[in-house]
Amino acid sequence: MRESSATAALSAAEPSLRLPVTVVTGFLGAGKTTLLRRLLLDGQRRLAVLVNEFGEVGIDGDLIASCGFCPEEELSGRLVELANGCLCCTVQDEFLPTMEKLLERSDRLDGIVVETSGLALPEPLVAAFGWPAIRTRTRVNAVVTVVDGEALAAGHVVGDPEAVEAQRRADPSLEHLTALEELFEEQLEAADLVLISRADRLDAAALERVAEALRPRLRPGTALLPMARGELDPRVIFDGEFAGPNHSGADHDHHEHSHVAMASLLVRRSGRWQRSALEERLRHLLAEEPVIRLKGRLRQADRPLTLQIQAVGPRLESWYEGPGGGADGVEELELVVLGAAGDRERLERAFATL
Repeated sequence: MRESSATAALSAAEPSLRLPVTVVTGFLGAGKTTLLRRLLLDGQRRLAVLVNEFGEVGIDGDLIASCGFCPEEELSGRLVELANGCLCCTVQDEFLPTMEKLLERSDRLDGIVVETSGLALPEPLVAAFGWPAIRTRTRVNAVVTVVDGEALAAGHVVGDPEAVEAQRRADPSLEHLTALEELFEEQLEAADLVLISRADRLDAAALERVAEALRPRLRPGTALLPMARGELDPRVIFDGEFAGPNHSGADHDHHEHSHVAMASLLVRRSGRWQRSALEERLRHLLAEEPVIRLKGRLRQADRPLTLQIQAVGPRLESWYEGPGGGADGVEELELVVLGAAGDRERLERAFATL
């Protein structure tokens, strides 16, 4: 099977019953909303958006509504603004009921994006997806942390600390008073993907210094990408079609809005695989190699369902769903790996060991 046809086959699979949820975090002013507006317009996906801000310095939900990401008659069901406090402090009272309401229309959605307040601790929010009412209907696709590259280059974690402090004072429900440096560390530790915003305002040397300062604070395998004006290839974050110009045989895939050229790699292996062994091997590759995103499936002769495989950075998720290989005896692993174009040969070598 040619690369393009195999990739198309993966993308043409039945939509998952578990709705992917992407959490976007970062301090006030880091560039979260700019990124989100771009993704909503460029991603060609039916997304619901949950925005968590509060007080007079909060982000107005109109900034997202006005970008025209969905028909006006759908807006009330696809854009929810929680303005009553930090999500990680109001999970049970605010977040879970809102998620249950959004899931009532899950058959009309491709995913949900949660834009947190810059003061939210990511881990309690991610843990909330283990809540019994939603854990079998959603999966955490990725935690994306946006950092201000210009501020970091100047030696600060935020560009406007006074605005962040005003945001903190505006939330009466805030139960944690985490120092900004500590909160920044937690945002980085929770991240599957870190985006350095305002990268266009830095020269190459300054950008590399920022990246080098961030890398030791990330989990092994966490992808780190520069970003300007929210411009990012939507495939980096969302599930979906990985093939682009590769349909015509080109090695590199350049997205018109991306400052990082992307390449997709197809991996196909026949033979018998044990789920645990495969997951262990994939986790090792995700931790050691520059994989930005991975998706695929494993068909096993003794399983009536297919093992679905998804990863962003070091976050690997797998579950059984969809027709398996039992009927025709087919046992096959298919993976599509997304990475920077410059890392293609390294990825080819690494995944050849599967």
